[in-house]
Amino acid sequence: MIYLDNNATTKPHPDVLEAMLPFYTELWGNPSSIHHFGAQVTKHVDHARDQVARLIGAQKSSEIIFTSGGTEANNLAIRGTLQANPQKRHIVTTQVEHSSVLSLCRELEKEGFEITTLPVQSSGALHLEELEKAIRSDTALVSIMWANNETGVLFPIEEIAKICEEKKVPFHSDAIQAVGKIPVDLQKTHVSLLTLAGHKLHAPKGVGALYVRRGTQIKAQLVGGSQERSRRAGTENVAGIIGLGKACELSQKRLAQNGCQISELRNSFETHLKDKFGFVQINGKEGPRLPNTSSASFEGLDAETICLLLNEEGIAVSTGSACSAGSLDPSHVLKAMGFSQKKSKGTVRFSLSFETTAEEIHQTISVLEKVLRRLKK
Repeated sequence: MIYLDNNATTKPHPDVLEAMLPFYTELWGNPSSIHHFGAQVTKHVDHARDQVARLIGAQKSSEIIFTSGGTEANNLAIRGTLQANPQKRHIVTTQVEHSSVLSLCRELEKEGFEITTLPVQSSGALHLEELEKAIRSDTALVSIMWANNETGVLFPIEEIAKICEEKKVPFHSDAIQAVGKIPVDLQKTHVSLLTLAGHKLHAPKGVGALYVRRGTQIKAQLVGGSQERSRRAGTENVAGIIGLGKACELSQKRLAQNGCQISELRNSFETHLKDKFGFVQINGKEGPRLPNTSSASFEGLDAETICLLLNEEGIAVSTGSACSAGSLDPSHVLKAMGFSQKKSKGTVRFSLSFETTAEEIHQTISVLEKVLRRLKK
């Protein structure tokens, strides 16, 4: 198999699995326990918290809250902020956010909150002046993703953070697709809350984290014990946390080198696509993107059929977000970018990782040529 769906999930790194294994065998204690079995586990959880904090440039490891994944972290960031500021009932976000943000915002509308969803340009980029206009005196939170999961388009987070800081509004960024792929330094960028998920950076599924900058008020959503400084109750997923920490450490070491290598492979792939299939359009190419992501529109063809035929040939790709798989509706991201239904239905996402090779890219182009020839007939 050739795996080119890394924005959906990544393969856990062997070193991550090795780091996790002892916490299923000899280090199986509950970190909340005060005896030896618990204490020896607690120090490893603390070390993992340090590893996560270092990757994203958090000032203190205590700013990291471990969660069950990105969706829970996004819910905690948004609902937690709203409940900590009950006098404010307005949220600003964008039309291209992940479903874990947009679906929550739709629920909040039913509860009486007002949501402003900012449009994007055809390139997927955001108009910053529209953001400035949208922020009001009763705005409780601005929630804008760092990188789009379907197109790889990067938002100008530093500029967004400055606008929010000037207007004294907390800024949450869903950075689940960005962390581990591009540099994220929260010492330089005033983000109030930031979410990440383990399975997007070669850690296991079922573990994530929320960064909460010191001084940012949130209210716990899971209530029970005093875990995570009473900000997220529940016995910690210790093995998953250890895996996330190790994955963050590995990502930090290889970030610069892998980013260049992956972007070179992605650019080579797109060049071959355009050479072989002149009708293909690469989406979001006009501005900064994640180095590993290529969203390609084969207008007039059915993307789901392309994916299935590639799968028969041993190549795994997707039409977009795994969370929307099976939906008959066109991608909300592509719709927001102004794509026609025909163009949206023909869009395939190829997402690479540090394990992707040049040979795999060449083989994918070769198989794709056969698949498209078959479809056109």
